[in-house]
Order: sequence, then structure tokens, then C-alpha cells
Amino acid sequence: MNLAIDIGNTRVKAAVFEEDKLIELLIFDKKIIVSEIKKIVKKYAISGGIISNVGAISERKMVQLNESFNFIVISASLKVSFNNLYKTPDTLGVDRIALVAAAVKQFPKTNVLIIDAGTCITFDFVDVNATYLGGAISPGIKMRYKALNKFTANLPLIEALELDDFIGKNTEESIISGVLNGVKNEINGIIEDYYLRYLDLTVVLTGGDTNFLSKQLKSGIFANQNFLLQGLNEILKFNQHK
Repeated sequence: MNLAIDIGNTRVKAAVFEEDKLIELLIFDKKIIVSEIKKIVKKYAISGGIISNVGAISERKMVQLNESFNFIVISASLKVSFNNLYKTPDTLGVDRIALVAAAVKQFPKTNVLIIDAGTCITFDFVDVNATYLGGAISPGIKMRYKALNKFTANLPLIEALELDDFIGKNTEESIISGVLNGVKNEINGIIEDYYLRYLDLTVVLTGGDTNFLSKQLKSGIFANQNFLLQGLNEILKFNQHK
């Protein structure tokens, strides 16, 4: 069995895979990552492990994790199943690498746009020849709320993910309308740009705000909150067979 670990800014998602099948998914605070991973390794017969470390846990904790299992840490130098044409591959986020790997596996010989709606909203495109061309990075919903609060004198901090009407009747509603409609229309607009160039396009939505956005966006989008973890598992399997 394989263990894929995605370390975010505050939370850790750990998934146990048997080949392509997700056996168990656990989500916990990164403060307790060492003890939780030790429990998983003890519970399952783990033969391979991989870590995506976006949240930058300390070197000491990485050493402690490797005491329980010798993990592969995903990086730009790791072998992948696609051709990477990004001009600065060393700056490409490891989470984006994993998302592209998942797209190549699950949608072979297909143009795929992957939208990851989390702290940031990332757009990543891989073509029918399994060639990664790049994408875009934009502020996520919470980041937009925080920016309005931080860089103004009087606007409150909002965290809402519900919108009754696009016309805000007060300041709070106006902020919610501006942020949520802005994100929705931005994503729909970018999807349309890709459709104009690639008619045979598959769109995948993932990330923490998947449930909310999947109801707001146009139909025909595959929503999968575990897409990154599946990509990590694919990269692990690809390197195990090398």
C-alpha cells in the first residue's frame, strides 16, 4: 500500500492507496503530523510513501517522519509522467505538479484544465500529448476577504460562502457579492478562454472551496477534492517502477 501526504498551511491530508483505490483519508492539524503518520504506518502495510510539503513543516519534523518511513519528497527534480514546458520548473509548486500528474493518469490523451481553489486559485493546463504548458495563479476567496479588511480602514473581515443576491444591500453583502461573484466570473471567464483555443477540453475542479464553487460554475466540470492526493500516488507509482 502507498501513503500520500499533502501538507498544507494549517492542515495535513493523508491518503492510503491500494494501487489506484483510496482506502482511507485522514485530515488533521499539521502540529500533530508526526504522531498521526506513525499511527497510519503502524496500521497499514505501507510499501511506499510520498510527501507534498507546501505548508513548510520544520526540518526536525521531516526527520521524525522519515524515522517512521523513508518518504519520497516531491520536487521539481522528481521524475513525472508528463513533459514539463514551464520556463521556471524549479519555481513550480509541488501541488501543481501532483495535479498535472493526476490529470495525465485519469484523462489520457486529453486537453485538461485543472482548477485548484484553495488559499490561492491555480489554473494548470496539460494537452493531449501529456505536455504541461503552464497556467495562472490568483488569490483565493479567503485571501480576497482578508485583503479587503487589511488594506482598508473600515471594511470588516468576512468569511461567508453563501450569496443570496448579486446586489449587496449593505457593506457586508457587498463584500460577499464582490468576492464570490468575482471568483465565479473569473473562473468561468478563464474556462471560456481555454475553450476558445481547445474545443475538446476537460475541466477539473479541486481544492478546499470545491463544494461551493461546483454549484456556482457552469456544468460539465469534474469536481474531485482528492485529485492532488491521487496525483501524488501516481508520481509515487511512476518512480517505484523506474
